[in-house]
Amino acid sequence: MNLKDLYIDFFVSKGHKQIPSAPVVPENDPSVLFNTAGMQPLIPYLMGEEHPYGTRLCDYQKCIRTNDLDNIGDTYHHTFFEMLGNWSLGDYFKKEAITWSYEFLTEVLKIPKEKLGVTIFAGNEYIKRDDEAYEIWNSLGIPEARIAAIKDNFWIAGETGPCGPDSEMFYFRSNDEVPEYFDPDDERWVEIWNDVFMQYYKHEDGSITELPKKNVDTGMGLERVVTILEGLTDNYASSVWSDIIKVIEEVSNKPYIGNEESMRIIADHLRTAVFISADPSGIKPSNTDQGYILRRLIRRAIRHAKKLNIDINSNWEEKIALAIMNKYKKYYSEIEQNQDVVLEVLKNEKIKFNRTLEKGLKEFEKITSNLNENILDKDLAFRLYDTYGFPIELTEELAREKGIQVDIEGFKEKFKAHQELSRAGSTQKFKGGLAGNGEIETRYHTATHLLNAALKKVVGPDVHQKGSNITVDRMRFDFSCDHKLSDIEKQEAENLVNKWINDSIDVVCTEMKKEDAIKSGAECMFIEKYPDVVTVYSIGDISKELCGGPHVKNTSEIGKFKIVKEEASSAGVRRIKAVIE
Repeated sequence: MNLKDLYIDFFVSKGHKQIPSAPVVPENDPSVLFNTAGMQPLIPYLMGEEHPYGTRLCDYQKCIRTNDLDNIGDTYHHTFFEMLGNWSLGDYFKKEAITWSYEFLTEVLKIPKEKLGVTIFAGNEYIKRDDEAYEIWNSLGIPEARIAAIKDNFWIAGETGPCGPDSEMFYFRSNDEVPEYFDPDDERWVEIWNDVFMQYYKHEDGSITELPKKNVDTGMGLERVVTILEGLTDNYASSVWSDIIKVIEEVSNKPYIGNEESMRIIADHLRTAVFISADPSGIKPSNTDQGYILRRLIRRAIRHAKKLNIDINSNWEEKIALAIMNKYKKYYSEIEQNQDVVLEVLKNEKIKFNRTLEKGLKEFEKITSNLNENILDKDLAFRLYDTYGFPIELTEELAREKGIQVDIEGFKEKFKAHQELSRAGSTQKFKGGLAGNGEIETRYHTATHLLNAALKKVVGPDVHQKGSNITVDRMRFDFSCDHKLSDIEKQEAENLVNKWINDSIDVVCTEMKKEDAIKSGAECMFIEKYPDVVTVYSIGDISKELCGGPHVKNTSEIGKFKIVKEEASSAGVRRIKAVIE
């Protein structure tokens, strides 16, 4: 049986309700471009909002992380991955969470306890060592020598908010004799699961207090665990990837052995591109945000396809994408629903990049024919990388044919500076508020409902929300529309929103079955992500939407609404930026 099914069946037997995976592009979360962990879509509920499915939840969540993009090609990094998780929202706590983790690993997955090691929180100047977790693990049969106390075993989403100690589980992935003592720094020990115990709250002044309602958040990486269960050390040799790699072998007419790096990159990047392209948010390759990541993934896959001498003008990418979609459509309905969209995105970007590649080759010829010395400096090498998508390996190879040296060290310095700049930007984006459910964000979020309703009246009933992004400084709202809004339309929409704010209308939250919510006329952006029982927010007879919150209690709390910009977002989609004064 598939690991996803085993996991869900086990936790359902422990009284959990399965919830659907959220889309890979988060809704109303400016902190990250993609959902990066299983817990991320559940933050409002971990912060105290009631979940319509109750207090015990489990799921498998689609996740995308781009911070390790340049490491893809080794045996264990992935851009897209699936995270298995179970949660307690103020229900059970450490004893049940740890006991069930141990039971699933040893009884369902049949992992020998001799191959398990665990970590607990060692404590700091504010919080004592997690002796409770230690005692539970020890009582289950994990000896003291296999329990390591670590200072870093403490989780918090941002600078403040719910936080607490965590306990990680490790598997000894080696044919060597298992050491008596568990050393988490020994690379033969691989982390497979993490239980986070949210029992504290960190305040803005740095003080930490006990939470009255304690939560449990757990996460297990599917790809890594499958590899371990199958007795392998290369994730890409596991059953998660074997059928996809087989297609790459067929289209390249080359074996995996000897061509591992390029085949791993193609498999990983195209799998991620399939999930981004199939997402209900309608992301297309572009030069900004999620679209930039999508473009970069597809183009890097194409470069490695060329390294394998695959005929780029053939339908190679379609064959690989179909293998990926056939594998995942049983679990994620959007894969099958948007199959044609995915194939079109991949094909169009392939055609565009082929043109760029040709331009880059011409640029390379031009640059190298005008060199005063027999060396390609770091600025020119980086320009080929940044503007034309040339990997340094390709530049080196082309230069070698001409007897030209490349300033590799200089290029690496520029590349490192570029990476640090990108990561700094990502850090700022992260600090923008993964748990950004503060008063200002709440006001902006409710304003998106009013703007959606206003645009339906001013522009037409076919207007639908296509995405939003909220920070403490502004809101961004994407909507379906085939024309640039006139000044009159913008003013009318703004006036309507402000009228409804001034009318002091109550915002009412009700729970109902999803099918009843849809029948009642409630609007929803990502219908697939919602469970069978949903929360519906109504603002008088103006707006009714399925939503996870947060919202103000009355529209008068929002403040004065002002549209500052209206522009194109993508084909058939417009974008409004607005502020609350």
